Amino acid sequence: MGQNKNKEQVLRLIISKAWEDIDFRKNLISDPIIAIENLTGAKIILPEGKTLVVNDQTDKSKVYMNIPVEPSIEDIELNEEQLEIIAGGGQTVWADLVNNLFPELKDIIKI
Repeated sequence: MGQNKNKEQVLRLIISKAWEDIDFRKNLISDPIIAIENLTGAKIILPEGKTLVVNDQTDKSKVYMNIPVEPSIEDIELNEEQLEIIAGGGQTVWADLVNNLFPELKDIIKI
């Protein structure tokens, strides 16, 4: 539990520093690993073949939407109820995904 708390504190520090320091924000976007390690002293170790991408979403005049990576069913452990939902078309799964990932978009789409 303590380690997760420390990770949460590191993430909070990164975000608050990016909000208040435009130079740090620029460095975070251009070279996120170095920027994070220099700020926090934490070591960033990415899985092999992965890169860290930081997008600046601080412009309040824009609504942002990220396209998440498509989940691999083999990598997800689902319970019986979740398997039945997916087998039946998965509408609830999609609704939950959209609502959680894009709450601001949900509010502006009018049908």
